[in-house]
Amino acid sequence: MKFYRFFSVILISLFFIVSVQASNIVEHDFKKSKSISNQQCVSCHEKSQYDWQQSDHSKAMAIAEKTTILADFNNKQVEHYGQKAHFFIKDDRYQVTMSYHDKADTYPIRYTFGHFPLQQYLVETEKGKLHVLPFAWDARKKVDGGQRWYHNYSHEEIRPEDRLHWRQPLQNWNGMCADCHSDGLVRNYEMKDNSFNTQFDNINVGCLSCHGDMTDHSKKAVKRNVSADTTSSKHPTGQWLRNLGDKTAHWQGEKRDNKFMDGCFACHSLRSPLNDGIKPNTPFLDQFSPQLLSSPNYHADGQIKEEVYVYGSFLQSKMYTAGVNCIDCHDKHTMKLKIEGNGLCLQCHGGEVYNVKEHHQHDNDSSGAQCVNCHMPDNRYMGVDDRRDHSFKIPRPDISQAFNTPNACTKCHDDKSNQWASESLVKWHGQPKPITTSKEYLMVLNSGQTVSIAQHLSIISDDKLDIISRATALQLLSYTTQTITADVLAPYLSHSEGLIRLSAANVATLLPLKDRVKYLSLLLQDQYKAIRVAAARGLVTSELLSTDKPLFDKAFKALINSNQINSWRGEGIANQGVLAIEMNNISAAEKSFINAIKVDPYFETGYINLADIYRAQQKPFQVASVLSKGIKNNPKSADLHYAYGLYFVRQKKIEKGITLFEQAMTLMPGNPQYAYTYILALDGAGQANQALAKLKTLIMNYQNNGQLKELGLYLSQKLNNRKDYDYFNSI
Repeated sequence: MKFYRFFSVILISLFFIVSVQASNIVEHDFKKSKSISNQQCVSCHEKSQYDWQQSDHSKAMAIAEKTTILADFNNKQVEHYGQKAHFFIKDDRYQVTMSYHDKADTYPIRYTFGHFPLQQYLVETEKGKLHVLPFAWDARKKVDGGQRWYHNYSHEEIRPEDRLHWRQPLQNWNGMCADCHSDGLVRNYEMKDNSFNTQFDNINVGCLSCHGDMTDHSKKAVKRNVSADTTSSKHPTGQWLRNLGDKTAHWQGEKRDNKFMDGCFACHSLRSPLNDGIKPNTPFLDQFSPQLLSSPNYHADGQIKEEVYVYGSFLQSKMYTAGVNCIDCHDKHTMKLKIEGNGLCLQCHGGEVYNVKEHHQHDNDSSGAQCVNCHMPDNRYMGVDDRRDHSFKIPRPDISQAFNTPNACTKCHDDKSNQWASESLVKWHGQPKPITTSKEYLMVLNSGQTVSIAQHLSIISDDKLDIISRATALQLLSYTTQTITADVLAPYLSHSEGLIRLSAANVATLLPLKDRVKYLSLLLQDQYKAIRVAAARGLVTSELLSTDKPLFDKAFKALINSNQINSWRGEGIANQGVLAIEMNNISAAEKSFINAIKVDPYFETGYINLADIYRAQQKPFQVASVLSKGIKNNPKSADLHYAYGLYFVRQKKIEKGITLFEQAMTLMPGNPQYAYTYILALDGAGQANQALAKLKTLIMNYQNNGQLKELGLYLSQKLNNRKDYDYFNSI
């Protein structure tokens, strides 16, 4: 039995917020879960508290009142594609009326969310459920275009039946955003009635989020020599130094312990949670499975594209490899840059080398002379929020020419070409260093092109590449091969780096069954939960030794728990359904996908998997019903149109299938499989000449067109068309 598995990993975006509609408000109190408070820290750490109050963390979330709301609620009306919002104050409460066509609902503003460069507002749509309004306040200065209401998706209409609509699960505060905006938050999602009882220790991000519960510490009257703390110029274990003639500083002393950054990564990453809530001072891979550097979230060279936060880019950087950590650049309590301008970089990079026109080739007082504008170009997210890429790459317009990646040169000089930028850099600095063969293969792979298995393995084995790039390539092995031998994968299953072991565990299903059991069983006792869960996922249908069964049961329980805590959205429920299929519990799988559609009605995968269950059970009426409903709710889904087309082909109604295949191909023009099936269906309907002519107009639109080329050769031979046969043979 074959089923679609589009979402075997849940990707939780922490700050993914959008648009339209509403219903009556029910008041609900979000209470503290325990008596732990940041106040216990203040009496001894007044300076730290003062610094923290200058941070974005301190304003991550707040009760909506006059002192916290930045926006203009003075009877302001805003509209976006027919969706209207009226912001006003009544009975000393900040309120909003949201309307779309003839439906209108009024909500009190419960909380503010963030403060700069935008502030968002939370309303309670059902008891215990908070959602972020689709209109946000641009908190920037008026001269910078701010002090205005704007829609989060300013260039498109997000209708009520869109999965990105503000009332849908993907825009739910409890699931999407909450754990990173309040101390000690737990979602407390209840699957049986699709409800939340979310609680937190403190409303914003304070001491507890980074330091944990310090109650015992606060009870100890331990005096410190503050003078010694603040005047000592020598780091207790080492320091960054530049020797005579060095261009860049290097760390001298004991190896740095940068494990604390796992606390930063817990929120500043795109990841799937394994637990309900975040536990401070706990390894990142013990709480999350991170998303790696895959398309469409990253460009082929690893630069950020979608809203991926910092983890994935920083781990690519030479700085991370050298031991640089977050608080080398950011103050540990204000989180602001320690030094503004190039001075921050010149702490370690020689100004006589890098802060001169001979290097940056711009006037010294210009924006082009700022290190970050070349090495940390920014992307704009959420309409007004500019965030810098932390991979610290050197601009490579020559790579942009080959892989359609961005570069800082043409980002500023947007009237110039990549060729112009490349020639300018050569003139200033000579020919760029050739990229390594493995890096080139990785970019080919990340751009969706094919590489051989030997080329793919060479990426993974290159220990000069950063760990996250190697882990990404490892996780993509299933795109290159259907099977892998134990002698190839085993070294990565026992690798010293957790990310490598995690990716190896995720692709271990490519191993022969006996080897899969042998090697994944060892990972059931890995130090990190993410790896133990991945191992259990790969062993679900395997016969295990009795000695390994207790370890498997524990890891499997953690796997089920991770699915359950994410079941407020379609992906979590679908993951549980796919798991039930593998365990041959079709009844449970059917219930999961029905529930996925109920909870997340615009989640296409729920329909596709449910239809596949009915197809396997030979229930064509139910298949048609599910897919028809799916297309009605998801009219822009190429996958649903394709699945419905296959249904009609099986019912020997090929003409209806052709129409749906053509729609799928139009909706997702980059997928060669849809084009292949469309052309094949035309031929199957007795329209071979039309199929051949259509294929000639389509084939050059696809990079991976090998299968289409073979189809063209077949049709040419079938029609005895030598000219077209030569054409396809020459591609």
